[in-house]
Amino acid sequence: MITDELLPDDEVIEQPSTGEDLEVSDHNTGAILYEIFETIILAILIWLAVNFVSRRYVVEGPSMEPNLHTGQFLIVSRLSYMEIGDRFQLGEPQHGDIIVFDYPGNPTDDYVKRVIGVPGDTVSIDDRGIVYINGTPIDEPYISPGQYSRRSNTWQVPEDNYFVLGDNRNHSSDSRDWGMLERRYIVGKAWFSYWPIDSLGFLPHYDFSSALNSP
Repeated sequence: MITDELLPDDEVIEQPSTGEDLEVSDHNTGAILYEIFETIILAILIWLAVNFVSRRYVVEGPSMEPNLHTGQFLIVSRLSYMEIGDRFQLGEPQHGDIIVFDYPGNPTDDYVKRVIGVPGDTVSIDDRGIVYINGTPIDEPYISPGQYSRRSNTWQVPEDNYFVLGDNRNHSSDSRDWGMLERRYIVGKAWFSYWPIDSLGFLPHYDFSSALNSP
């Protein structure tokens, strides 16, 4: 009987496609293209969101040694100090924060320093290199022994300004040289180190505000 006969394999393979088959194939291709397009758009939105709240920098120079080194890759949080409108800010730079900012003398250059004085502070450095805030000496475990200041002086920090220093006091261009840092130049808070691998992790924060507020 015909039903018992096996058709050659080549006859089965070469059966012409029906219009319905073509329609299903076109539909599947359209769905795949839509998914690819959707994935690309989602990736772009995620990339824009990440770059809106953060930026990535590479350290160059010795001014923040021994804590940050040339070739170290950092993620800087723009969200930490972000301004929303004219009246609302998510946060303000605090004593001890490591920040990245546009250098006031040439805004195309980016600097990384530590916040020492905030608005309203009186910052003093004696001839031994000890830093005082409002007359109170601060403990700075993040600097290497033997660091000194090029000169002793006293500075008043006005509103919307900050006094910043490099951790490597012997080799740093900072507020001792060019004065206060205006708030508008600050990009964000240095938050995370992701390269090289041995430096992977959150940057340690040294907050000496409690010592300043103690009786």
